[in-house]
Amino acid sequence: MPRRRSVSTTRVIAADHQYLFDLVADPSVHPVIDGSGTVTSVRGQVPERLSLGETFGMAMNQGTSYRITNTVVEFEEGRRIAWRHFNGHRWRYEFVPVEGGTEVTETFDWSGARAKLALELARFPRRNLAGMEATLARLEELATTGEVTDAA
Repeated sequence: MPRRRSVSTTRVIAADHQYLFDLVADPSVHPVIDGSGTVTSVRGQVPERLSLGETFGMAMNQGTSYRITNTVVEFEEGRRIAWRHFNGHRWRYEFVPVEGGTEVTETFDWSGARAKLALELARFPRRNLAGMEATLARLEELATTGEVTDAA
């Protein structure tokens, strides 16, 4: 049986699925909702709204500053969006309408990464899970109050 190389977290947010999708599809919102504290700002010209095949840059900091360019590789309007960068791992968001709001699932999937073992040895999956849980909490706060008050 192949080893599972993804981690996910799910949260029900009292907001419309399309509204939540629109927030995540806006790259300028990523530094606001990022719960890992690594996404510092958008970089270069980024689209106002992501779509399949679109690229967008982010300034990052994880002990040191660096830049990354992502490509949207999955896109189903209002339901699912995912992007990857040069190493091949994906960040995926899925939105399912449920009673009382939307079930949002964020997944870090490194099954297609070039450096799977390096990611595992550096404990990225475990650290990313904690960051994703914080991201969904920040997304909920932004969607329900219009702002994020805590620091990542």
